[in-house]
Amino acid sequence: MITRLQLLRNVGMFDNVSAPATLDLKRLTLVYAENGRGKTTLAAILRSLGTGEALPINERRRLGAAHPPEVRIACAGGPQPAAFVNGAWDRTCPAVIVFDDVFVDRNVYSGLDVVPEHRQNLHDLILGAQGVTLARRVNDLATQIRNLNTEIRTKGNAIPAADLHGLSVDAFCTLPQQANIDEAIRAAEQRLAALQQAGAVRSTPEFSSLVLPAVDSAALVSLLGCTVGDLDATAAAAVKSHFSALGDGAEGWIATGINYVAGGVNAAQNANCPFCRQTLDGSAMFARYLAYFGEEYTRLQADLSATQTGIENALRGDALAGFERQVKAAEDRQRFWSAFCTVPTVGLDTTAIASAWQNVRDRLLAALRTKRADPLVAVSLDTDAQAALTAYSTLAAQVAVSSRAILAANENIQRVKEATQAGNTQAAENDAKRLKATKARHTPDNARLCDAYLAAQRAKAQAEQEKTTAQGALNAHRHTVFPAYQTAINSYLVRFNAGFSIGQVRPQNTQGRPSCTYQLVVNTHLVPVASGNVAAGMHSFKNTMSAGDRNTLALAFFLATLDQDAHRANRIVVMDDPVSSLDEHRCIATIQEVRGLVGSVVQVIVLSHTKSFLARIWQHTDQANTASLTVTRDGEGSALTAWNMTDVSMTNYDKCHARLREYVAANTGNAREVAQSIRPVLEGYLRVSCPEHFPQHTLLGPFRDAARRRAAAGARIIDPVKLTELDNLNVYCNKFHHTTNPAWDTEHINDAELAGFVRRALDFVKL
Repeated sequence: MITRLQLLRNVGMFDNVSAPATLDLKRLTLVYAENGRGKTTLAAILRSLGTGEALPINERRRLGAAHPPEVRIACAGGPQPAAFVNGAWDRTCPAVIVFDDVFVDRNVYSGLDVVPEHRQNLHDLILGAQGVTLARRVNDLATQIRNLNTEIRTKGNAIPAADLHGLSVDAFCTLPQQANIDEAIRAAEQRLAALQQAGAVRSTPEFSSLVLPAVDSAALVSLLGCTVGDLDATAAAAVKSHFSALGDGAEGWIATGINYVAGGVNAAQNANCPFCRQTLDGSAMFARYLAYFGEEYTRLQADLSATQTGIENALRGDALAGFERQVKAAEDRQRFWSAFCTVPTVGLDTTAIASAWQNVRDRLLAALRTKRADPLVAVSLDTDAQAALTAYSTLAAQVAVSSRAILAANENIQRVKEATQAGNTQAAENDAKRLKATKARHTPDNARLCDAYLAAQRAKAQAEQEKTTAQGALNAHRHTVFPAYQTAINSYLVRFNAGFSIGQVRPQNTQGRPSCTYQLVVNTHLVPVASGNVAAGMHSFKNTMSAGDRNTLALAFFLATLDQDAHRANRIVVMDDPVSSLDEHRCIATIQEVRGLVGSVVQVIVLSHTKSFLARIWQHTDQANTASLTVTRDGEGSALTAWNMTDVSMTNYDKCHARLREYVAANTGNAREVAQSIRPVLEGYLRVSCPEHFPQHTLLGPFRDAARRRAAAGARIIDPVKLTELDNLNVYCNKFHHTTNPAWDTEHINDAELAGFVRRALDFVKL
């Protein structure tokens, strides 16, 4: 219970207000304040006391105040008052619940609209403390999930987009590590490249073999070492001497010339000289020629000639150029096919090959020419020729190795060609991207980022599982409380004679906070309650509910929530202007509900700027347990003072009648006010005793005239004696009435005379 508002300093209209010791709050406390005096501030202070929220007070810091707000309230929960100092309460009073504009704005509607936040807050009201705990758990988990979603997005965005290669972050982070990833990527890229250039792949030839012309070095060496074994040494010496005398080329010239002799080296004895046609018979030199250029000699020369021709043809210049073109073609194909499959490099130095080619050709031909110049002398290859032959043979072996390697690659090339027949370019592109993403996924930096992302994903999955469990418990609780709440609200709306009810009050799960929905039922028609723009001509909360209806609905929500509150008996209920915009009937119903709260809760505090509303509550309550306060003007601010509810509750008739009684009994009061009070007492009496003849605003003169006419007609209104006495009293009253005596405010008053007429007036109005 709140017992005293001990200190209100620097908040709203309250500069430095200390409530006197006699200004205690009781079980029912009624507070009157004119508009702008601080009533709403008091409600905000009490709401802050209940919730512990500092904002309702801090935002009302008194304008121009040098110090922050300070509030001290004596209430349950400790011997010392609850203190709001330095922007916070040292303790709170959670039993306090407040019905005011803030409650309406938070839970029911704002302006003319019901927005999602209203339905979310109303959902919490319906659930009560136990349900709110369950709902808060759901809400906390939903918030956790939203935060995790944000964290997941942040962590996902931290992964370089280029490394994703078109995959989603989820797919990227779950890619397994793959062995030999670089080889796999290369193969995938080659497959994709082949499909993208399928036409060129199908039309480009495979590798052809590369071969250097063969040189049979063993045969060559053997040939160079051959001689004519049966040639007479004397004949040979003579022939050679003759060759020498003839000069260079003599042997060849003579060897050729013999072929012009009939029968050649096998000429008959009567053979003639082909040059002079003289007989050769008896020519000793010709006989020696025949011996020298015999069959073995001829065969040797033929072999030397053939070998020389073979080498010249095999190692001719255009053959070298052709080989170089083959190597260039192989290198071009290697560059082309390497984009689609594994092919070896050709790796041949055509410059070195050309040099070795030319060198070995020149060396071998030189050796052959030397041999042919002197066939009977064995010739061996010199060191340079042997080196040239070795170099050439080495390069020929390299060419053979390279040729075998590139020919073996033709199998890969064939598979590439076949793959382009039925391959899918998009699928190949996706495969390549996925492999590149796999490699990027398992780099140290991305591995760390993915681990963080997956950890957040696991945390979210855990939170979602917990939310599902919590939601199940919340749904079970809702199943009980929501129907009861709808019944309670509609019960209050009936008592308020609202003319509408609510239906289909149902919980609603949303991605964020749990919410609820309901509909208005007006003349059996359902009107949806929703926010946002409503199509022209459509019924809605905005255009169906009057201001009084909206306030009535809000009050019904509050009272129904209190009915469902398991801690109702311990509540301190504060109501700020609950009858705003309500008609007379709903005001009466509200008064009855307020009276009904007294005794069922610890304390009821009602604030209003309508005196009559508070007075009507006060009239039928236990006044010993009722306190009444008023917020009055105090200079530029406001102050709290006691409020005499008795004066407020009395009618003008009651006040005038009491003034007459006190004057007769104790000669108290202002004589002129007493004299002026006689007429209202007489009029009040006649208005009750003769209501059909003395309605509101009727004056005594017209009533007396009507009474006389009725008496003359035999249908009297009042007794003739009383009518005469009324005339006499009216004559005296006219002296103090502004319409009958212009000098009414200066008319002399005789105490004895006044006392006599007061007694006569009191006697007149007795039953």
